[in-house]
Amino acid sequence: MFKKIGSYAYNIAIHSNPWTNVYGLARTLMALSMGLTLAINPAEILFRPSSMSMDYPNCGKSSISLFCMVPNDYIYLNLLRWISVILLLIIASGWRPRITGFIHWYLAYSLNVSAITLDGGEQVNAVITFLLLPVTLTDNRKWHWETYRCSDPDSEREIIRRIIAKISIYFIRFQIAILYLHSTIAKLYNTEWINGTAVYYYLNDPMLGLPPFLLNLFKPILTTNLVVIPTWGTILLQLCLFGALFAPKNYWKYFLFMAITFHETIALFLGLISFSMMMFASLILYLRPVEKEFSFINKVGDVV
Repeated sequence: MFKKIGSYAYNIAIHSNPWTNVYGLARTLMALSMGLTLAINPAEILFRPSSMSMDYPNCGKSSISLFCMVPNDYIYLNLLRWISVILLLIIASGWRPRITGFIHWYLAYSLNVSAITLDGGEQVNAVITFLLLPVTLTDNRKWHWETYRCSDPDSEREIIRRIIAKISIYFIRFQIAILYLHSTIAKLYNTEWINGTAVYYYLNDPMLGLPPFLLNLFKPILTTNLVVIPTWGTILLQLCLFGALFAPKNYWKYFLFMAITFHETIALFLGLISFSMMMFASLILYLRPVEKEFSFINKVGDVV
C-alpha cells in the first residue's frame, strides 16, 4: 500500500508543477483585496471598542499581531496600516514569493485577529495564506509570474519539494469545498432560506442591501414568488461548488465560471468588493488546475 502511495505521489510530482502563475494570480488578488480594505478604511473604523471589550485593537494576552506591537493610539495604528498597504502591494507584484509568503500570512493573521469591523473575506485570507506557506516557501522564483524551469526535475530534492507544495494545494481545495458545504448547511437551519424569502430580506437591508434605483428595478422579482429562484438557487449553487471537489478536471472551468459570476454579482449589487476579490482568488486555487498556466500573463524564467 505504501509503495502504491509513493508511486502515486511521485507521478503527480513529475507531471505537475505547482509553482505557476495560477497560484501567483490568486496571491495577487488576495493581497489586493486586503490592501484595498486597509487603504480605504482608517484605523478608527477597523480598530475600535466593542461590546466585548473597550480595548483596541483586539489583543489577547499572547497575541503576536502586528497591530498589537504599538500603543493603543490611532496615529501608530494608521502608520502600521499604510506600512501594511505598501507591503501588500509588493506581495501583489509577485516579487520573491519565498520571502513575501510569510509576510502575507502574518499581515492577514494580524488584521483578522485584531480588527473589529471585518467581513468573512479577512478570515478566508488568513486561512488560505497560511495553507499557501508550503507552496511559497518552496518557490525559488524571483517573481510568481515566471514559468518555473528546473535543470534536474527528477532529483529527490525536487520531488520532495513538489510533493509538499501539491499537498498544500490539495488542502486548500478541500478547505474551500468545506467552506461552501458549511455555508449550505447553515442556510438549511434558517427559516427564511428554507421558505425562499432570505434574498428579499438581504437585498432590502438598509445597511447592506441594494441601492434605491436597483431595489426599484428588482422589486417585481423580490415581491413575488420568483424570489425563491435566487434564494434556493444560491443554496443549490453552493452545494454544487462543494461537489466540484469530486468532479473531473475537465469540468472545473464550468464550476469556476458559475462561482465567479455568483460572487461578482454580489460585489455589484451589495458592494462587497474586497470579499468578492478574495473569493475570486480562492476559486482560482480551487477550480483552476495549478499546472495550467494563464498564457496572458506568462513570463518565462529559469530556476535551478
